[in-house]
Amino acid sequence: MAPSLGAGLRDTFGGIDIYLFDQMQRGRLDGRPRVLDAGCGDGRNLRFLLAQGFDCFATDRDPRAVEHVRHMAASVAPATPAAHFQVAEVDQQPWPNASVDAVICSAVLHFARDRSHFDRMLDEMWRVLARGGLFFARLASSIGIEPLLTDTTGRVRLPDGSDRFVVDERLLLDAGYERNATLLDPIKTTNVQNLRCMTTWVVEK
Repeated sequence: MAPSLGAGLRDTFGGIDIYLFDQMQRGRLDGRPRVLDAGCGDGRNLRFLLAQGFDCFATDRDPRAVEHVRHMAASVAPATPAAHFQVAEVDQQPWPNASVDAVICSAVLHFARDRSHFDRMLDEMWRVLARGGLFFARLASSIGIEPLLTDTTGRVRLPDGSDRFVVDERLLLDAGYERNATLLDPIKTTNVQNLRCMTTWVVEK
């Protein structure tokens, strides 16, 4: 029987976001041992980091998701305190100022209700990020599907039928400028057959 490459990769890396994996293999998390996953869901981006000895923290609004991550962490990295995983909104993080070296926010910011809510979430994650820290986000955008939307920023109905807060390039560049962030990569967008677009935004504090 041929070996199952997919199963082996899943065992090692979990369901990690491939764009986050790209950042990791380029060394972007080297020297940044304290990592927060804000809006962690089932912890798919944490499993490998925990196994590699990173000091991981996570929040999610869903208590079931947080409990799942606690169980996963207890199996993969039993020395990690359960208190590192908390039920919290993205704009109400329980961690001290400048307490983490990297923040992961994957497929979360597009649930903002409006621009004010988007900025509050971003500001709160920026608050807990230490100087020189990495901020990695994947979020819905209008980039590439502008003619199909009623607006290029804000809460809109996407062609796939979902309602999301979308950003454009100017909004992301301005948000980084307002926070004195350094853009580490060109803004990259994946167009899913004109149904939705997901943009990767990576900056340093």
